[in-house]
Amino acid sequence: MDALFILSILSIISLSLSQECPPQLLENVDFPGADIKFEYSPDVQHCQHLCTQHPSCLFFTFLRPDWTVDDRHFHCYLKTTPSGEPDVQTPLVGVTSGYSLKSCNPEPMPCLPNVYQNVDFFGADYRALFTNSYQECQRVCTKDRFCRFFTFINKDFANENIRYKCHLKFSWPIPRTLNVNRKPGVVSGFSHSVQFSQPSDIACSEKLFSNTDFEGSALESQPAGTPEHCLALCSANPQCTYFSFQSNSLTCQLKNDPNQVVMKSQEGVTSGIATHFCQQDANWVKTALEEVDFYGSDIRFELMDDVETCEKTCSIDQNCQFYTYLNENFSDSSYRRHCYLKRVTTMPAPPKVTKLDNVVSGFTKRNCI
Repeated sequence: MDALFILSILSIISLSLSQECPPQLLENVDFPGADIKFEYSPDVQHCQHLCTQHPSCLFFTFLRPDWTVDDRHFHCYLKTTPSGEPDVQTPLVGVTSGYSLKSCNPEPMPCLPNVYQNVDFFGADYRALFTNSYQECQRVCTKDRFCRFFTFINKDFANENIRYKCHLKFSWPIPRTLNVNRKPGVVSGFSHSVQFSQPSDIACSEKLFSNTDFEGSALESQPAGTPEHCLALCSANPQCTYFSFQSNSLTCQLKNDPNQVVMKSQEGVTSGIATHFCQQDANWVKTALEEVDFYGSDIRFELMDDVETCEKTCSIDQNCQFYTYLNENFSDSSYRRHCYLKRVTTMPAPPKVTKLDNVVSGFTKRNCI
């Protein structure tokens, strides 16, 4: 092990030991301004986990269900400042504020055991069935590998025809590189510690079709670095049956047609079929991608002599999911030897949270076992 990598490990350990976990949540206290973005959360604990997983968030303010100023209930405002502390703290009824748990060695997939009465997790449905209770709905969600959260319609709902309906919902469980571009003098890759498929005793039988396009409109497009990365994305999405990866644009076209697959010859396109209930070959994660930039989502950067040290540093840092290294060929010499460590949110996150009478919502309990 080289001396520079030892120093990188020691700096990470020193950082984690020098930072204490943040103080307790502050009820009816607002941290005004310094917003990065807002997300929906059903409670302040979920909001805190969102802040913890966001690459830049250091503190937050959550608007509770008892907020009365307007209809922005369940808004989780993610915030940051150069100092790491809010510039202002003011009293405000109906909000709770707090800090990121990044320094507390947080679980990458936290347990979210609470259920929420009269709260709807709106959208993100991929499957619906009828169950006799919300407890059964949650059990079905926990057993279904794609389900991240649910909403159950109870016996008193106004529309009699959909009472007892259990809506299973999806959000991305694996890291997605939000921007992927080709750029000279850059090398990118993934943490070797990140799981891109659920563990299984059965190895997947994977087949990629080179210079072949699977025709059909895409249900979703995602940036991807390789065809294998595209396969992992397709296999993680319950609606994806097959995909086409375009090497020129580094785009993964996720497609859904359970009835047919129409193939045509297309140079620069690699296609494949989703794999489920098996262990995908993870060797592709260990390959560094030359002249590929994973732009944005930075946690921090450090100066390093080579891409191998950058990858090792990312792999031992539990907050890092992927990286980009700027080598000696990068056009701007002032940025050479910069190693950018990166992450995105992977915890269950409903696209919208609203009040709705006679429904119950909650999360999978797979992470609580």
